[in-house]
Amino acid sequence: MTSRERIEAALRHQEPDRTPIFEYVLQPPVADAVLGRAYVYGERFDPFVREHGWEKAVRRQAGDMVDLAKSLGHDMLYVVPNPLPPHPVEKQEPPPPAPVFDDDPVAEMESRLRITESRDVTPNDDNFLIYRAVKEAMRQRDLDLPILAPAYGHGVWTDTVLMQTMVLEPALAARHFAACTRSILPLVEKYHSLGVEMAGVGGDFAGTRGPMVSPKAYHDLMVPEVRKVSRHAHTLGMVTVNASDGNLWSVIEDFLTGCDVDGYIEIDFFAGMRVGELKLRFGKKVTFFGNLDCGNMLSFGSPDDVRRHTTGILTEGRGHGGHILCASNAITASIPLENYLAVYTAYREFFGLPRD
Repeated sequence: MTSRERIEAALRHQEPDRTPIFEYVLQPPVADAVLGRAYVYGERFDPFVREHGWEKAVRRQAGDMVDLAKSLGHDMLYVVPNPLPPHPVEKQEPPPPAPVFDDDPVAEMESRLRITESRDVTPNDDNFLIYRAVKEAMRQRDLDLPILAPAYGHGVWTDTVLMQTMVLEPALAARHFAACTRSILPLVEKYHSLGVEMAGVGGDFAGTRGPMVSPKAYHDLMVPEVRKVSRHAHTLGMVTVNASDGNLWSVIEDFLTGCDVDGYIEIDFFAGMRVGELKLRFGKKVTFFGNLDCGNMLSFGSPDDVRRHTTGILTEGRGHGGHILCASNAITASIPLENYLAVYTAYREFFGLPRD
């Protein structure tokens, strides 16, 4: 099977020749070691722009991403919009002093919404050069990998003002999430126009012990808006993948079925989310992306521990497609190179592939 066929089979809940594999977010220094050069990523982007120019920086980043995927045998890519080109700094009048809300979250949310609801939500074409550059880089390297892109707008993250408003003034919080939908729908349409096949939707709203909002607030305020985004993407022929860290068992029906999504990413092993149990309950409808424990096992285990962990996740995820192997979140500097490579050793041994 080709990578595209493998991913499509997993999404259709048909058994591929092997479980597809990719990485959600792969950062230096692990990415540097795999590439054999400095990966133009994060804080390295602006210095590269100053030395070589914005467009060259975007195209270099795209080439690096594709080279990482090719080196590791990935079957798909996760690609985020690129930074805008720098503009000359014009002398401006100092902004007015920020309003003081005296710890009144409702007043602060009302002020924020006045700005949000008046904002132009038309995507800026300059943010999306990376998608054209990635496709060009894939053509040059004879690759054809589906792309997942972020359309996350409906989380709470660490926004205490929003969480308090959800309790004190639910109608105002509903306006906030509707405004999020208004900004996300044109983004999804832009991705579709660029040939992006998958959109990540939702956003973080949970921790290790469970959701940071009540199940009722999630059901009433967040789920309907995520569902609107997902269904709109479906009308365009796109796949939607809901995303949040944390323990989601108390809202898992809403998170998957209620939001009408095709997949689930950021499956938090440390918080008690297990791909095996998820597949038993939802494996006929939902594809699960994960759930290697990057924050603990990959960071602090031994290479042997990581190999056993990887084999366990692959075993739990097998059967009727519906599983794509990746980490539960970003591969950061906390993860030793030998541990990350142990994932690939275990993967190749599991499927009887030659060692590379």
